[in-house]
Amino acid sequence: MALKEQIDDELRAFLAETDFAGAGAIVTDLDGTAVHEFGGRVVIPEPVACGLKRLNDLGRPIVLNTLRFPLNVIRTFGREWYAITNAPLPLVSLNGGVVGYLREDAAGEIVFEELDAFPLEAEEIDEVLTGVRGLLENGVDELLVFYYTRDWMIGETIWTPVEEKIPHLREKYKSASSVVSVTLEDLRESLMAQDICMIFLLVEAPQDQLMAYQHVKRSNFATRRGVDKLSGVRAIAERLGVDLQASVGFGDTQMDSFLSGVGLAVHVGSRDLEYKGLLRTVKIESSQELGELLFRLGGLESEARQ
Repeated sequence: MALKEQIDDELRAFLAETDFAGAGAIVTDLDGTAVHEFGGRVVIPEPVACGLKRLNDLGRPIVLNTLRFPLNVIRTFGREWYAITNAPLPLVSLNGGVVGYLREDAAGEIVFEELDAFPLEAEEIDEVLTGVRGLLENGVDELLVFYYTRDWMIGETIWTPVEEKIPHLREKYKSASSVVSVTLEDLRESLMAQDICMIFLLVEAPQDQLMAYQHVKRSNFATRRGVDKLSGVRAIAERLGVDLQASVGFGDTQMDSFLSGVGLAVHVGSRDLEYKGLLRTVKIESSQELGELLFRLGGLESEARQ
């Protein structure tokens, strides 16, 4: 399927009004945007991988911007992503809570190298725990606290108030390094003793139970105030010397705030997103179209150099 003429015109105009070829980058969300699940395996669709490789070969940096934690990115598809660049790969992780590189170490393993981290302040952790305490006091114990430390090798820890659920949770959340059930006071002590870059509160109770405690959503991501995918990409762009106005961003949910910080924002999928690019915004429907757009962008850049 050929790229729509209107999108092709937008790409040409974007390249004409920016220095994408010299200072721009590709910034992409992962789940639902640049990676998908097929047969229980998370993969990069071939058209997307080909398009990204073409742009990377032309010298354009690729920045991954995800809620996933570094260890999970590495274990799930780190080698596939690294194969696209064969060089340190910029990563904005944990909703902007930590930024750095995926790189290959001397033993040939993919590891994470931190550039910046933005842990929650003590009062922000207490704010999350106040919500947890309120739920428990109102009889809602169908909740889980996922937390992620600055030490990327620790990975994901899950806290449950119901110890008997630990075996079930270990089976359900195989990405977790640890599932624990300690008192709320002990949980607080543990959180305060570490640099925590993101907390995710998941409530699995029915909506009528949640009405008893109004100040919580079914799921809630907590990072340091002002930290999100947009602040994260700004932090890594400064490190890379990238001009975000000359960059292209791809996302598919309301968590993808970085779309409002790039020159060309590309909305992928059926959702209507509020974020508009600094210069232009286009919408595509699928990973197939994403691959076509990336490949076309590379083709137009090649033409401009001739």
